[in-house]
Amino acid sequence: MLPSIFGENLFDDLFRDDFGMFPVSRELYGKHAKNMMKTDVRETEDTYELDIDLPGFQKDELSVDLKNGYLTIRATKGLDKDEQDKHGRYIRQERYAGSMSRSFYVGDVPMEAVKARYADGILRLSLPKAEKKALPKPTTICIE
Repeated sequence: MLPSIFGENLFDDLFRDDFGMFPVSRELYGKHAKNMMKTDVRETEDTYELDIDLPGFQKDELSVDLKNGYLTIRATKGLDKDEQDKHGRYIRQERYAGSMSRSFYVGDVPMEAVKARYADGILRLSLPKAEKKALPKPTTICIE
């Protein structure tokens, strides 16, 4: 067991993302950003269902856009740092303000067909599957 002076993970500083390759902004949730926007994608007969974890957000802090075949989910959190606590001062504050987004290529999906619902910290999206295109019939005659 490591002493608590090392924080929650001894390797956080060793494996930092100094080159900005991490898809979620670290300013929003600090070192816990890697745990945000976890997504499950489920295929049904007619649709693709996405369940995206967004705990702590309100519905009006989320937006879903569909443009050029890309579905983009954005979450923005604002905190008032000047707010005073009536019961004392903060010793440690782990919540941050910022925004994050995640995109998925979904192809040509009509925007009216996408359904979104947010409840209990989970954003549920339902996208219809594209119609299957029939393969072109061969026009060449086989010579025996």
